[in-house]
Amino acid sequence: MAMIKVKGERLKVKGERLLVFLIAILCFVPAYGESVKELQNKQKKLQQEIEQTNKMLKQTKKDETATLNKLQLIGQNIKTQKKLITTLDGEITALNKQMKSLTATRDSLQRVLDGHKADYAQMVRQTHYARMQQSPLLFLLSSDSFQQLARRARYLQEFAHYRQEQVRRIAATQAEIDTQNNLLQSNKKSKQSVLSTKKKEQANLQRDERKQQNMLNQLKSKEKDLSKQLKQKQKKVAELNKKIDDMVRKEAEKASKTTLTKEQKLLAGGFEANKGRLPWPIEKGMISGHFGKQQHPIYSQVVMDNKGVYLQTTAGSKARAVYKGQVTSCFMIANTYAVIVQHGNYRTVYSNLKSLSVKQGDMVETKQAIGTIFTDPEQDQKTELYFQIYKDREILNPELWIAK
Repeated sequence: MAMIKVKGERLKVKGERLLVFLIAILCFVPAYGESVKELQNKQKKLQQEIEQTNKMLKQTKKDETATLNKLQLIGQNIKTQKKLITTLDGEITALNKQMKSLTATRDSLQRVLDGHKADYAQMVRQTHYARMQQSPLLFLLSSDSFQQLARRARYLQEFAHYRQEQVRRIAATQAEIDTQNNLLQSNKKSKQSVLSTKKKEQANLQRDERKQQNMLNQLKSKEKDLSKQLKQKQKKVAELNKKIDDMVRKEAEKASKTTLTKEQKLLAGGFEANKGRLPWPIEKGMISGHFGKQQHPIYSQVVMDNKGVYLQTTAGSKARAVYKGQVTSCFMIANTYAVIVQHGNYRTVYSNLKSLSVKQGDMVETKQAIGTIFTDPEQDQKTELYFQIYKDREILNPELWIAK
């Protein structure tokens, strides 16, 4: 705590304490900033997911006929919309906390300012500053010695500078907090407006939930026809999996007879190093069928065992390479194409393509187009890529390799 002496009187100057206080409270202000930003980014992504699902819904058959595709898309939309509402609620809560913190900080600053005004008044009384203010020159000239004159001159200078600096610092800080508070008020109103809009959309989605339930009932009433379709689809999937497995096995057996080249080892190493960060084999879309054993959405007693992931997107979309490599196989099965791309001892498989953008032997780069995904008129215009990853002959879970 610094002190200045004038004619035996001691004036307390709390500059150091105020500076520490200001630093502490200003560091506390943005504590929730990162959380709000994360919620805003999540909100943006969820809105993009909803837009993409709506595009896929618009591409289904323009009637009220219940289909598995419509059922799945509506269910996905409802799920995403609820997440969005929850995210917006969280954002409003975080903003409220931020505003509460800013208000408390502003009030604390005001108390500090009030305290310094009281200090100032006490200084006036203690040092007869009123007389000094009337005639600073007289105050200086009335000094008993040159040393006292120098001290008084330094005091006047330090006193004026200290008060000006303290008032400036507090005023500037309070102005900044007021600005932030105004921004947060505006942001809160904006988010409340968005939340209100989304709640209205939730009412629409509740109608979709009823529609979803009606579709589910319709589909269950067609159990015989659906069971037949399911068996046909499972047969096609089994044929596709066998064909792919045979192709991969032949390639792996051939490769086992030779040593990987330096370039192939580098490709394998790079592919492995990007586990969990590989780009999706479609630009936009959703996972419509997860890897491994999955319960059928209608028939709980039916369990499907997927050897890869199904990724649904909009009509006309391209499949793209998730990593650079060489096209080792292009083949057709059930009127659609499949492509195998080798990345050292890893292979990625892209199936259900209506046309190809590559040929056997081509070198491809990450995100390069492989082919156009088939849109199935018999499956309510569903556009779905079947994607697999192999290490040698071992089937891997693609969801562990592509980015979240």
